[in-house]
Amino acid sequence: MQPLRDAELGASTFFASPLPHDVCGSNGLPLTPNSIKILGRFQILKTITHPRLCQYVDISRGKHERLVIVAEHYEKSLKDLLKQGKPVSPEKVLQVAYEVLEGLEFMNKHGMVHRALSPNNVLLDREGKVKLAKFGLYHMTDHGADVDFPIGYPSYLPPEVIAQGCFYSTEPSIIEAPLPSGPKTDVWSLGVLLFELCVGRQILQNIDISERMKFIITLGCMDDIITVLAEEHGCLDTIKELPENVQALLRKCLTFLPSKRPTPAELLGDSVFESISCQYTPYQSPVRLFSASPRCAHLQLPEDISELWKDDEENYLAERAIDEVHHLWCLAGGDLEKELTNQEIIQSKPPICTLPKFILEDGESFGQGRDRSFLLDDTTVTLSLNQLKNRLKDVAGETYYPLLEDEQSSLPQSNSSNELSATVTLPLIIRERDTEYQLTRIVLFDRLLKAYPYKKNQVWKEARVDIPPLLRGLAWAALLGVEGDIQSKYEGIDKDTPIPTDRQIEVDIPRCHQYDELLSSPQGHIKFRRVLKAWVVSHPDLVYWQGLDSLCAPFLYLNFNNEALAYACMSAFIPKYLYNFFLKDNSHVIQEYLTVFSQMIAFHDPELSNHLNEIGFIPDLYAIPWFLTMFTHVFPLHKIFHLWDTLLLGNSSFPFCIGVAILQQLRDRLLANGFNECILLFSDLPEIDIERCVRESINLFCWTPKSATYRQHAQPNKLASDSNSFGKTPSYYSSEYQDLTKTDLSREPLKLSELKAEVSPRISVEDLIDLCELSGPACFKTAVKRARTGKPKILAVDIRSLEDAAVVFGWSWTVSTKPMDLCGVCSVNPVNFS
Repeated sequence: MQPLRDAELGASTFFASPLPHDVCGSNGLPLTPNSIKILGRFQILKTITHPRLCQYVDISRGKHERLVIVAEHYEKSLKDLLKQGKPVSPEKVLQVAYEVLEGLEFMNKHGMVHRALSPNNVLLDREGKVKLAKFGLYHMTDHGADVDFPIGYPSYLPPEVIAQGCFYSTEPSIIEAPLPSGPKTDVWSLGVLLFELCVGRQILQNIDISERMKFIITLGCMDDIITVLAEEHGCLDTIKELPENVQALLRKCLTFLPSKRPTPAELLGDSVFESISCQYTPYQSPVRLFSASPRCAHLQLPEDISELWKDDEENYLAERAIDEVHHLWCLAGGDLEKELTNQEIIQSKPPICTLPKFILEDGESFGQGRDRSFLLDDTTVTLSLNQLKNRLKDVAGETYYPLLEDEQSSLPQSNSSNELSATVTLPLIIRERDTEYQLTRIVLFDRLLKAYPYKKNQVWKEARVDIPPLLRGLAWAALLGVEGDIQSKYEGIDKDTPIPTDRQIEVDIPRCHQYDELLSSPQGHIKFRRVLKAWVVSHPDLVYWQGLDSLCAPFLYLNFNNEALAYACMSAFIPKYLYNFFLKDNSHVIQEYLTVFSQMIAFHDPELSNHLNEIGFIPDLYAIPWFLTMFTHVFPLHKIFHLWDTLLLGNSSFPFCIGVAILQQLRDRLLANGFNECILLFSDLPEIDIERCVRESINLFCWTPKSATYRQHAQPNKLASDSNSFGKTPSYYSSEYQDLTKTDLSREPLKLSELKAEVSPRISVEDLIDLCELSGPACFKTAVKRARTGKPKILAVDIRSLEDAAVVFGWSWTVSTKPMDLCGVCSVNPVNFS
């Protein structure tokens, strides 16, 4: 998003239409609330950025279908010019007209219409440039169908809209909805606005609304609408004194028949604007991170470099993106509903005053007065940033512009530097709510991601500390190595032709993370369907398995407005962690995976492994949904985000460690129960401390020799030609065992039957030599902490049979019949991995 600069954050609110509780949709499920529908449609508005449009930032859903919108805001508007009571100069009128048309044309290219143009919604920035506000209200409410109020202001609506009347989609199957308004609707509204600027006051304000609408409709009987309006308001002389080009513009805008009225794009190219069009340069949309266009193509310094610091005031926060500022405002204690309540926009009403007079047996109520709070209040409340600025006043300017190349510690530090260093050691949930810490992380990640893939290794390095939630989607894409023109590739996939898996996808989507407002919206379902179908079509050797929708959910949530990036992340994630899991016959892959997982349990917790094997509670009964969906079917999204932040830093064996960490949290209950109780326990998995799970899984991962998790059906070694100069794996633990150079001492694959027969995992001779430190410091391959003495360690392996061992040590047969009694000795970790 664009920087905040001289703008402010504004909040407005309205209610969506409530739906009856006893009505279900055609699929038998409850109807989706209108507020959820609006929330889903709103998301695309955050991607529409233009100098003539106020940037939409966020939307939140409250009680009783209330929605609160946060957007870029300015205090000054055209209404302030009209309050002066003086006609605006013709030059200013043409400037306003041209800038409004620029914004309208950009909206039209994205398939949107304003429909609510009025002096209140045409804002002016500090330089007097136009900023159109609330341009997305008509779009997000499905052309007004999801709210109980009309979109638009009576004095500025064109005749064709007034003739249609209001429509509420309570019974869409019975009542045919009118056609939505087109771009020419806004041209009429602009004409009324320009007329008011020319005469210096608002028109049609002194008559009743019904009479006002009748007057607008009857304008079609008049030869010259401009003259009629001027005579009606006693300003004919003022209109006649206008230059010819301004009068011509007014007549073109206020053309009664829509078929003869020009569109915004046609008006922009009209000769009326010949004198001022040369003053404006065409807007170029900023290049996104994963794009075919070079991101540095339009980077250039101004001729006078002093312009870069022409402001004396050091307002670093104003140079940050507007969504970042809003995010930090929320962390600093910002409360939208509290701000609206303080301005009496939200007013509470005693519950007893809302009771109906009487209620029928079928639940229908009567006698309730209409609550006017459900009508539109177009007041915008300015959100004060003083609390945020006070919170960040001790943050040094260097924090906003970190150096990526100079890693020396001799740089000047602020008073808060020590506090930030201490914050790193705090729990993740506290770090994510710390305003100063999140500012530092967001600024750093933003600069690193802009330098991706050149700074890929530094992204990995910083991701090991944590990932700021605001940039998690892009950070994940960088960790997965997504590169290239992902949009063209995604657009080239046929997502419309019916395929056999369409039915299963339709069934699965309404059951996938539907507690989340975004993913449960109709727009969320549409995007789910497109991304899943794109993956199925583009991978003809694989098939759709139930659970793929859960796997897609985190990527879609984080990249809701960028389906191509969600698809690219998913396409990079599956080969790394779920290679061949989605084959039509994946039994051999699943069985090998579960067998290795069972061996990992035995390696790290022999007692628990013994118990689970004794009662017959094998991983096949509980772990398939874990690994097939990488735990997205088990945990809610907010836990998955923290889990995957770490998962993406490890190799394909890291999920084993997560599974063992989960079992160890449930260890006491598992050891105390039998088979039936364990089945019931896992049918409704207890609450898992995800931070503890992540911490323990990292320790387990570092304690496990790489060869212990070797799988024959893992992703094969990548060819050198498949990697690029920036794609080198930045860590030993992030690399795959298959990618290491093979020698005679490397581990060889086993048949599945042989693998299942072994309770504990095998390790390669290479790992054994390294763990015992027998090869010398220069030849170590594993990243382990060496003993200070530097003396090699010796591992004694008794190769005698059980019978011989029993004779020598005097063991009884009853003790040695449990194979895990011997295997447990091998599971003791001889070294401490970093």
